[in-house]
Amino acid sequence: MAEYANRWALPDWHGALLWTKARNAHGIKCALDILGEYVNDEDEMLRSKAAYLDLIRSVSSEKLFASVTIKPSSLGYSWDKYECLQSILELADAATKYKVGFEIDMEGRSMVGFTLDAVKACASTGFPVTVALQAYLDRTPSDMGSMLNNKVRVRLVKGGYAGDTNDFMDIQGRFKSLVRRLAESGASFAIGTHDPDLIVWATVKMQNEPERMEFGLLKGLADKIKLEFVANKWHVSEYVPFGEYKVAYEDRRRAYLAHLDALGRSPAP
Repeated sequence: MAEYANRWALPDWHGALLWTKARNAHGIKCALDILGEYVNDEDEMLRSKAAYLDLIRSVSSEKLFASVTIKPSSLGYSWDKYECLQSILELADAATKYKVGFEIDMEGRSMVGFTLDAVKACASTGFPVTVALQAYLDRTPSDMGSMLNNKVRVRLVKGGYAGDTNDFMDIQGRFKSLVRRLAESGASFAIGTHDPDLIVWATVKMQNEPERMEFGLLKGLADKIKLEFVANKWHVSEYVPFGEYKVAYEDRRRAYLAHLDALGRSPAP
């Protein structure tokens, strides 16, 4: 569909580099991700790890205002969990050495335990890391406590896979409850949502401590809000995926908009 071309994701690193520099000029940080899920053999895993290492070095050498975010499925989770963990630790080590922000995304329910164990391994080794937690999972309040105890920065999202609830209002309530807990923790954190109600609620909740909260928003959505937030001294990060494996990711974005439309709702402008 022509109207979606490059809206959600960019085709390659060159495009992502130019985009990031342009967003940085507006005071917007970028969270860069190389698309490619469910690696199933050693060669693919090694290529994926090498690409992420190159990305980390490039972010550093180009002096970009950006972090690198990875998915365990792209680093061999379904092939060899031990090797996947070693790859994550190697990337976290490189990000720390190059002083590049390092984030681990959350995927399907079956991968949550492994992902959190990998995050704890990074934290225990002294590697700064941010992890996404999904509000629609029953286990998230407990997981959040564990992450806060391990000094891990949390990026709270509603969730984009299959959760324990798909009730819109229930997920809104869970999200607010978890943000309250993050606010009370004293830690810095990020939230990822395009729900206008939650965005307004969160800005009111954190209005006296805006420096502690970052709004994580997707490329292709909420461009007006991003610029308004930066102008009002909020931290803003834009998720910028790139690479040849765009189809599954773009399908999830289209499904998200279709779900909102079915509810008679629209994302933040």
